[in-house]
Amino acid sequence: MSRESAIPRTPEKPSRAETVAALRPRYQADLTRGTERFFEPRRTDCPWCGSTWLARRLLTKDRYQNKPGRFRLDTCRDCRHVFQNPRLNGDGLEFYYRDFYDGMGEIELGNVFAGRDKVYRRRAMFQEPSAEPPKTWLDVGTGHGHFPEVARTVFPDTRFDGLDFTAGVELAERTGRIDRAIRGSFPELAEERLAGSYDVVSMFHYLEHSTDPRAELRAARRALRPGGHLLIEVPDPECWFGRLFGRFWLPWLQPQHLHFIPVANLREELTALGFTVTVEEHREPSDTVDLLGAVWLALNAIAPPDDSPSLAKPPGRLRWLLRCAILLAGVPALVVATTLDRLLLKPLAGLGKMSNAYRVVARCDASAHSGPR
Repeated sequence: MSRESAIPRTPEKPSRAETVAALRPRYQADLTRGTERFFEPRRTDCPWCGSTWLARRLLTKDRYQNKPGRFRLDTCRDCRHVFQNPRLNGDGLEFYYRDFYDGMGEIELGNVFAGRDKVYRRRAMFQEPSAEPPKTWLDVGTGHGHFPEVARTVFPDTRFDGLDFTAGVELAERTGRIDRAIRGSFPELAEERLAGSYDVVSMFHYLEHSTDPRAELRAARRALRPGGHLLIEVPDPECWFGRLFGRFWLPWLQPQHLHFIPVANLREELTALGFTVTVEEHREPSDTVDLLGAVWLALNAIAPPDDSPSLAKPPGRLRWLLRCAILLAGVPALVVATTLDRLLLKPLAGLGKMSNAYRVVARCDASAHSGPR
């Protein structure tokens, strides 16, 4: 036997076209009954305050994966909470999340999250250097564990656990990014297994994905020890760019984002749960890509992504060439938008309503553990 024949051959990774073709039958089977079955009945009241004074904020399509369907956001005119209405049900969440964070989209999104070390390090440094480091930390919505991996460089002796619905959290444990993977529903697990287990619970861009943000906050209170800290970062629905760019504002992220909580509402809810808000930050959490994102989404609207397993058949070569031409023509606009984001908008992020996200740090008071849950 030759040396060459003795070396085991690694199977070649399928191309994107082959992956799309393999996924297409399942998507087409899901779509045979239409997309209406993916939604709950439309609400006539606000899920946050119960007011019936609602107004349409946005009507848009899936501009990220190009999956079919139309998605509406409503605003409560009383408390200013913004929410998807009608909201995706369980089947809809599975369909529209499929191949976004995992599956076909795993590598692309993983590369995006893996390149944010500076952002993650700043998130981890929420307390004074003289404070005692946390012993245990739970990152809710951890995905593939990129944040805990970086946070460990700030707190090397802290045990970092990660919680998520997807299989990515188990991969995070296997690769050593987290110490323990917890897969499932945070509100359920907080009652069953996690009560009083953590010094820190973090929810970075997680609450907007939740079907019930209030239940998630109650779960955090349950999981924290007295004196522990809850770290939250979410898109700010009161950002001026959300109204200026409309459906082309990146943080709306339809259909994945279900709730957008104004900071005043979040502070009030945390206080009612027995937390003391110690930090409210708008400048640093703002990911200043508003102009770039608007241009990119506009280009995707003009020339949608060239192929998707949710399409009945691959687009022809003419459509592919047209998309390439439009994207090429849009390069100058993308360059200008990136420059303006960095040089003009980033320094202004802390002024008025220019920030597209905010961060809150809240301390769980000891009395919060003595009252009813």
